[in-house]
Amino acid sequence: MKESACMRRRDFLWRAGLAGGVLASGPAGQGQTRTSRAVALVADPADRVASSAPAVWALAELERSLVKRGAVVRRVRSLQELRAGELCVQAGVDATRAAMPECFSISEMSAGRVRARAGDPRGLVYALLELADRVHTGPTLDAALKLVKAEAGARTNPVRSVMRQFTTDALDKPWFYDRESWQQYLTMLATHRFNRLHLGFGLGYDFLSQVADSYFLFLYPFLIAVPGYDVHVTNLPDAERERNLDMLRWISEQTVLRGMDFQLGIWMHGYQLANSPRAKYIVEGLTAGTHATYCRDALTALLKACPAISAVAFRIHGESGVAEGSYDFWRTVFDGVTRCGRRVELDLHAKGIDTQLIDVALATGMPVNVSPKYWAEHLGMPYHQADIREPERPVPGRTGTGLMALSTGARSFTRYGYADLLRDDRRYTVRHRVWAGTQRLLLWADPRWAAAYSRAFGFCGSAGADLMEPLTFMGRRGTAGVATRCGYADASLEPRWDWQKYERWYRVWGRTLYSPEPALTVQPGVETALAQASRILPTLTTAHLPSAACDTFWPEIYWNMPMVDARQSNPYGDTPAPKTFQNVSPLDPQLFSRISDFAEELLKGERTGKYSPIEVAQWLEDSADSAEKNLRTREPDSIQLRRLTADVQLQAGLGRFFAAKLRAGVLYSIYEKSGDRGAAEVALKTYRNARAIWAGLAERAKAVYAPNLSAGDRSSVRGHWADRLPLIDQDIAQMEQKAAAARMVEEPRVRTAIAEVLVRPIRDAAKCQHQPPTAFQPQQEVDLRIAVDGNRQVESVRLYWRHVNQAERWGATDMEAGNGAYRASIPAAYTDSPYALQYYFEVRESRARAWLYPGLGAELDQQPYFVVQRARN
Repeated sequence: MKESACMRRRDFLWRAGLAGGVLASGPAGQGQTRTSRAVALVADPADRVASSAPAVWALAELERSLVKRGAVVRRVRSLQELRAGELCVQAGVDATRAAMPECFSISEMSAGRVRARAGDPRGLVYALLELADRVHTGPTLDAALKLVKAEAGARTNPVRSVMRQFTTDALDKPWFYDRESWQQYLTMLATHRFNRLHLGFGLGYDFLSQVADSYFLFLYPFLIAVPGYDVHVTNLPDAERERNLDMLRWISEQTVLRGMDFQLGIWMHGYQLANSPRAKYIVEGLTAGTHATYCRDALTALLKACPAISAVAFRIHGESGVAEGSYDFWRTVFDGVTRCGRRVELDLHAKGIDTQLIDVALATGMPVNVSPKYWAEHLGMPYHQADIREPERPVPGRTGTGLMALSTGARSFTRYGYADLLRDDRRYTVRHRVWAGTQRLLLWADPRWAAAYSRAFGFCGSAGADLMEPLTFMGRRGTAGVATRCGYADASLEPRWDWQKYERWYRVWGRTLYSPEPALTVQPGVETALAQASRILPTLTTAHLPSAACDTFWPEIYWNMPMVDARQSNPYGDTPAPKTFQNVSPLDPQLFSRISDFAEELLKGERTGKYSPIEVAQWLEDSADSAEKNLRTREPDSIQLRRLTADVQLQAGLGRFFAAKLRAGVLYSIYEKSGDRGAAEVALKTYRNARAIWAGLAERAKAVYAPNLSAGDRSSVRGHWADRLPLIDQDIAQMEQKAAAARMVEEPRVRTAIAEVLVRPIRDAAKCQHQPPTAFQPQQEVDLRIAVDGNRQVESVRLYWRHVNQAERWGATDMEAGNGAYRASIPAAYTDSPYALQYYFEVRESRARAWLYPGLGAELDQQPYFVVQRARN
């Protein structure tokens, strides 16, 4: 289905700053023709779908949009009641879609008369809100209700969730109590086809020491008084506690009214604050002996008080304040869900999880979901990483300590990926949680990559995604030092409500999660600029990740990692030693090369098929070039455009900085391995160029963002771009000393290596033909065949294969050539497993030329391996 002219106009209006969904921040129809056309809304009260509460609400939203455009609207029960010349929208059930959840159709009965149908209430909500959006942004009502062709929607991901997190009372209390904001926010989510809101509490801290901001940290006593327990919070009046519960109940009900599910996130179950003299709110009346039963009874009471809650998320690892392996504690807490008397999903955060805890949850008889992190606490490229980093890989016999005995021990591989959760025989669902680590402040919206992410969230039967909002961690750990969550120094850029800055983020994510096909179009100009800029930081975090933790690595405001002296101030504790820039691991070390390893390849004249730091640098530069070029197109001025322009310019600057530093890192690593002064001097020149780029973007940021931005209490996630220059200067000064003391090494291999770093890399992959098997039979070999373009001289082809289990390492087999193709088999013994298989090929033309197949593709949005499921017998 192609986008209609009306949909294209919506994109134009968004670019012009005139539209932002059904409920825009400005008056509806601004800059558009008003009309006094008569419109009838047709809905039969006997229709089970049209008469449902969500559909009735959505029809009212459509009516409100029509009235704002000046239409005279009336409600009728059937088409027979229409008047001559009257436009109409008929809403009703489509029996043919009854078995297709959330699907809908919009078709034209005659000019200006439209039928919206669906098999269930949620589908009809999407159809009616789609029409309301057209009415809001279209030039005329006739145009809004005129279809070039029938439109249909069919979901891809069963769960499309947004997580809004209460992190700090200083910044978050205002939005929590703001009913007008909630109404517009929830309507916006429903308009863009999200079907779940996850409202989370308790993620402001990982551990309960040195707590300064404890509001809602241990949730229950901030909401409810539990009979039989004298548990209360100091400095919290009863009236405020009751107001909190009333607000939570109202938010959950308003969510469900719009056809969405409401999930409550309880991320902290610890309650004892150690060494926290600044904490204003202290939980009293609770003991170790009553802790579990109180949580059980409080959870039951809370679920009964808020019957619209249909899922509860639990952080079950040590950062919940409860030691890992506390199965009896969680059995008691989960029983609180069972006692509420209705079906409520248990959503378990995957870090540190094991089979025993999953079985405890399954024993409740409630639906169970496990949510692993997608690309650690960041956003990588749009596929699932082929491997995890060395620090997370399981080590036989390794044991953890304290609260984190499992997640830092035998279950370390559950920390930052899907781990071993995607078994074919699992009795739980898997939903991928996207952490707000990479892009937590600057705008993000790339429809093409969002579509690829959408497909990835169905990986091996996964059930969708839970997206943390961009501002989730602002002011975390009691560090709210700015007046607003958006953190603007230029007050004219502040939206009324913080989420309005990210309306394009919601639109792109929500609609592509619902269905990646057809892809949302991106118009030349600011949309393309934003899309290209949006690729920069996810690309970087995939290829170069100093820390998987979002409270350490903030690539938007990067704390400089040294190249010369690992003893220089460095927050990156989970990166390999020596802790220098060139020794940092990729987040996907299976497909991407580390800087120091690539430098070694260059000096030896050898290449693997992995993507190199120089290729990544070129991708970053190309995205920056495209973003800046498209920003130069003329657009009508608006606040939205100024916000977008500022963020795109900063991201383009980040792309150029990291590209230059990656090249400098390879050059300096060549110097370290060869001792060559020439390599050190070119590295120094390139590093100085990176420094100049950073200084430029820091100066630009001063006019836009406040100087005291904060996403946590560590120095690396606080401050401003300008604060980062001294460490860059210190590293450069040390490199100057190294270069001055070095000597020239007269070896051609060094000169060749330096030259290769400074030119545009070319991945000259030949065309390959390969047909993946549709399925495999356990205990039988999987025979694989690949043919390479006959005009290319191929030296060898290697097959890499592994179960879809990140606890395991990849196997490799050299393929045999014959009859114009290469063949190899995955062993029969290896296929006797409850996991799907994944594999890819490394094709080598010579010692110095190799590539991967299928690879990432020209747009870097392709799944770079094949996946084969077990046969269903």
